[in-house]
Amino acid sequence: MAQRRTRRQRRRPISDRSRKNEEIRAKTVRVIGPEGAQLGIMLSEQARMKATELELDLVEVAPTAQPPVCKIMDYGKFLYQEQKKEHQARKHAHASEMKEVKLKTRIGKHDLEIKVNHAKEFLDLGHRVKFTMVYKGREITHIEVGEIILKQVLEMLLDAGKVERGPYREGRSMGLIVAPKLALTEKKPGHAPAKPEEHQAATNVSAPSA
Repeated sequence: MAQRRTRRQRRRPISDRSRKNEEIRAKTVRVIGPEGAQLGIMLSEQARMKATELELDLVEVAPTAQPPVCKIMDYGKFLYQEQKKEHQARKHAHASEMKEVKLKTRIGKHDLEIKVNHAKEFLDLGHRVKFTMVYKGREITHIEVGEIILKQVLEMLLDAGKVERGPYREGRSMGLIVAPKLALTEKKPGHAPAKPEEHQAATNVSAPSA
C-alpha cells in the first residue's frame, strides 16, 4: 500500500489547488475563457484543444461543481500570482507578531525610556507590543504604581502606537497591548524602516531594570 501511495503522490498535480490539462479527470467541464467570458459546457478534450489553440492551459478552478469549472489561462502566471499572495500573507503575519516588553515597578526613568524606544522600533516595523508589568512580593499590594508607569508608557508612545487592550490585570502582573498607529502600507513615502541588523539588535537587547 505504501508503494501505491508513493506512486499516486508522484502523479499528483504540480499545484495541490488545481489540476490542469491532461490531469483533469471529468469528461465534461464548464469553460471560462481567458478574459472571463463563459464559453459553456464542452468535453474536456474539446476544452483542452481550445486552450492549446490559444497557447494557454486549461485549469480546473472549481472541481466540486457539476460539471467542474475550468478556466483557460496562463498556468505559470497563475502559480506565480498564487505564490505572491502566499508570500504577502506570510509577510503580513510576520509583521503583526506580538513582541513583549517586561517592566518592573522600580524601573528608573532612563531604563523606562530605553524600553519604550525598543517598543517604538517594534511598532515601526508593524509589530504589536505587549507591556508586562511584573509585581514581586508585596509590590502587588500597590498595584497603582504599575498603572502609573503604564500610563507614562502610553504618553511616550502617542506618536507611534495606539491602545489595543489595557491596562488589564493578569494574575500577579498587569498587561498593556499597543498596536502600530499606522500600518506598514500607510507609512509616508521616504519613511525608512529600521535595518534588519538594527531590528535584531533591538530584539536581543534587554534594558537593565532599577
